Amino acid sequence: MQDVTLLIGGESRGAANGKTFERINPASGRTASRAAAATVADADAAVEAAARAFPAWSALAPTERRKRLLAAADLMDARTAQFIETGVAETGAMPNWYGFNVMLAANMLREAAAMTTQIDGDVIPSDVPGSLAMAVRQPCGVVLGMAPWNAPVILGTRAIAMPLACGNTVVLKASEGCPGVHRLIGGVLQDAGLGDGVVNVITHDAGDAPAIVERLIAHPAVRRVNFTGSTRVGRIVAQHAAQHLKPALLELGGKAPVLVLDDADLDAAVAAIAFGAFFNQGQICMSTERVIVDRKIADALVEKLAAKARSLKAGDPAAADSVLGVLESAAAAQRIAALVDDARQQGATLPVGCSVDGAILQPVIVDGITPAMKLYAEESFGPVVTVQRVDGDEEALRVANDSDYGLSAAVFSRDVSRAWHVAKRVESGICHINGPTVHDEAQMPFGGVKKSGYGRFGSKASIAEFTDLRWITIQTGPRHYPI
Repeated sequence: MQDVTLLIGGESRGAANGKTFERINPASGRTASRAAAATVADADAAVEAAARAFPAWSALAPTERRKRLLAAADLMDARTAQFIETGVAETGAMPNWYGFNVMLAANMLREAAAMTTQIDGDVIPSDVPGSLAMAVRQPCGVVLGMAPWNAPVILGTRAIAMPLACGNTVVLKASEGCPGVHRLIGGVLQDAGLGDGVVNVITHDAGDAPAIVERLIAHPAVRRVNFTGSTRVGRIVAQHAAQHLKPALLELGGKAPVLVLDDADLDAAVAAIAFGAFFNQGQICMSTERVIVDRKIADALVEKLAAKARSLKAGDPAAADSVLGVLESAAAAQRIAALVDDARQQGATLPVGCSVDGAILQPVIVDGITPAMKLYAEESFGPVVTVQRVDGDEEALRVANDSDYGLSAAVFSRDVSRAWHVAKRVESGICHINGPTVHDEAQMPFGGVKKSGYGRFGSKASIAEFTDLRWITIQTGPRHYPI
């Protein structure tokens, strides 16, 4: 078991009232971590520490900020084993998932480091004689980042890396599902020498989350908010941010479709669908939830996909034959099973599944999905993929866009030109041709449309999210005035 403290102003400390909460290992049922349960006073202290650190951090030369972020990336790589051990215990995910998390998160720090000299502006032609007009980007202040438990190293790091590169200081509100992992991120950045108060981490009990989040957003020193998580909670975050007139970047839920056209390479499509739907138990915002396949090839695709799904076993990450790990809780398994059962009762068939054992849910394929079934529209956030047969590209597009969500999507076709024209019409922030819906790289613009959120994480695209654009003029000659 790991004891997890708050990180405020460079100091490790307990909650102001001494309270703690426990995170239970979903595979073993044992306590994985005992973490400080922050109070609203602790939330205030974290923001105030970040505000005190802002003048010095924002004034650093860009090369010095780069140097410190690169040191943090190397230190994160060096602590991969610690991240894996803590993450597997807290969430029940596989070690290879956490290894990938650390690799990508460290690269996010490196990409952010590369951006410190790319925060540029423009000289704008002015109609006023002798006026030099400039658009200048400057750090905005304290940035609040909130990240979930499902890809915690990636998403926790993403919440703060580019804000730091832009010259801001940060408060990371950790998920109650992985307090140890998120606190490790803070430890890496602190030990890399960013400076006391530049990065602060708050952990909290689930019951205290509403009050903590509201207090953090409301604090006058917080100038930007970013949140990754469910659409339901994202809406609450957006409402609080709007009340205080603070810009928010939201990356929310998904219902990612894969459109398999009639000329697709079925083996390639099956490999991508299985990875996208079942990896990490389908607990990824980009997970493949819907297969929309041309009727002419549907039977062959389902047969191949079912064979692949049967070869993938979910189970305790410590078990030698486990490939997919376990869900974050037994309650999640029951919720997902209820969605599958509703579809089955309304006529869907299950070529594979649905087998539940505590927090373990084996891969599920639901064939014959219809709009009358809850699973048609609701995000399962589990190892479940639905199949819907269509006639032609136009119907495939109509079905793909018949969703409140719009994060990631994919199109499979041997005709790349055809796939391109389809991909451009899919309503999503991300679309991959002949690739999986689950794909992320540090330098890419990442985000969704519709109820999947707004704004973009990722390298240069996020500079606008975490800076203030100012218009500054210098009058270099006499100025004429009408009075």
